[in-house]
Amino acid sequence: MGILDFFRTSSPSEQVQAPIVASGSPEVMAYSLDDPALIEFLRYGEEAITGQTVNVERALRNPSMFRAVSLISNAIGMLPTHVIDTTNKEKLPEHPLFRILHRKPNGWQSAFDFKSLMQLRALTKGDAYARIIRSLDVRTGRQRITQLVPMDPDQVTPIMNADWTVSYDYQPKHGARQHLRPDEVFHLRGLSMDGLRGISLVKQARDAVAVALAAELAAGRLFKNGVIGGTGLKHPTKMSDDAHRRLKESLAEHEGAENAGKTLIFEEGLDWAKAGTSSARDIQLVELRKLQVEEIARITGVPRPLLMVDETSWGSGIEALGQFFVAYALNPWFEAWQQAAERSLLTEEEQGSIAVKFNAGALLRGSLKDQADYLAKALGAGGHQPWMWADEARDTMDMPKRDTPPNTMMGHNGGPALDDKEPGNASA
Repeated sequence: MGILDFFRTSSPSEQVQAPIVASGSPEVMAYSLDDPALIEFLRYGEEAITGQTVNVERALRNPSMFRAVSLISNAIGMLPTHVIDTTNKEKLPEHPLFRILHRKPNGWQSAFDFKSLMQLRALTKGDAYARIIRSLDVRTGRQRITQLVPMDPDQVTPIMNADWTVSYDYQPKHGARQHLRPDEVFHLRGLSMDGLRGISLVKQARDAVAVALAAELAAGRLFKNGVIGGTGLKHPTKMSDDAHRRLKESLAEHEGAENAGKTLIFEEGLDWAKAGTSSARDIQLVELRKLQVEEIARITGVPRPLLMVDETSWGSGIEALGQFFVAYALNPWFEAWQQAAERSLLTEEEQGSIAVKFNAGALLRGSLKDQADYLAKALGAGGHQPWMWADEARDTMDMPKRDTPPNTMMGHNGGPALDDKEPGNASA
């Protein structure tokens, strides 16, 4: 028996329901004495090297962190998610899971809302959870998924059981604690230290974010105070009380960016004097803020230019940046989503024959000229061996299918018309 067992009540329904707020950190809220959020706070706290408290909400106030997290989350949210037959690579729009992941996961969210929220939580909290709601399909007599309902990761605790299965304790804000089976929870996580919980990027980048926030605060203070940092006022002897009072009133009138440029009137021989070496130039405030952007780019995998800080012209490098972003920032999450969905949302009979896939083609498309060259070669132009049907080419451009092409249209190699069933000459 642990020390916390003395404070627990006898049954889950009698456990503490009111949130426990950590002293000095109102953002840390737990719903029981053994809540992981409370235990972690007691063990490590949330204070960074600058002395500031850094949590998810405060970290996202940093523009670079918000930009990086929103880029990944929005990309995951906007990309089409398909259910694929692995034997012939055909899409399965009639599968119940397609509607859940592609259109309507629940009664109040779109697919974009759901996927971007889950991705945001997986990045910032380390884990994202959704309750799997099933109902009986009268046509097949089997249970089918009807909804995926997001659950706050701070209220979910994964548990490794003695039989090597994982269950989940869910403590909602209102109501009794619920014990959920693994087939009732869709669990998305990234890199993990124990295989159960993912690593929060905010916690890993806590010190880097804290320095960035401190640099922003220092820059803001410079504008607020309206006085050049690292300077002072020098008096040849001793200032009189009346002159000191008038000086304080005058300085107060010059505080703030809106009063910048106004003229101060000095009395009794006052003059500017350098006070130490802590001016904005000396502490290299601008360079420090750029360095913290690079640190956030490293922790999230988002290329630095996509965080809007690169001084060079992108030019033709935009395509390379997009490929870098997809390859190193998104691809690991594509795989995490796909395997988590196949593990939790497909039946054992479907696993292996059905897959969940993201279509990243929209992020990798080049210019219209590049796309035209690619499709022309795919259809057999320039002596290339055709490997794509005309209707597939139209589908990549989100164009509707055409049942009967004009009779005058010929194959790219001078072959038969497009209604002949050969690659490159398929019906458009």
